[in-house]
Amino acid sequence: MTEPKRVVADASDFRVARYAAAAIALSVAEAAIPSPLPGVKPGLANIIVLLVLMRHGWAEAAWVALLRVFAASLLLGQLLAPGFFLSLAGSVASLAVLAAATRLPSRWFGPVSLSLLAAFGHIGGQMMLARLWLVPHEGLWALWPIFSMTATIFGAANGLIVARLLSVDDKETAG
Repeated sequence: MTEPKRVVADASDFRVARYAAAAIALSVAEAAIPSPLPGVKPGLANIIVLLVLMRHGWAEAAWVALLRVFAASLLLGQLLAPGFFLSLAGSVASLAVLAAATRLPSRWFGPVSLSLLAAFGHIGGQMMLARLWLVPHEGLWALWPIFSMTATIFGAANGLIVARLLSVDDKETAG
């Protein structure tokens, strides 16, 4: 008989688990906050994803984002519900946009611009899935200006929070 392969977690795995736990906690907390408009949330977990992207790269950020979608949906009792698929579509689209942006010159992209790109990627992915699956009607696009405005506000706010967290981290490592 062959011995079963032993999987050993490395520092990256533990780091992803810690960040994913923080993102999941923020997602669950955010679900408890009433929204003035259905589907409009500040995306607090995306702060963690962007922080991971800036500190550790796209691959770890992708793990954190996808683990957050699955685990938060499971904890909230929404796994395989339409909200889960909308969240997954938004996260995948956002990660695709971030993957493209990280391949461009870094002087063009800081935390705020990356957060804005991710926010628009997220709503774009969600709108496309909603249009193809849930609301097969052109009237859905009438919501685009509202979602664009909220993506701009929350994307900029989340990016500013990440920039602040990174500057505090830089000061601590320098001092």
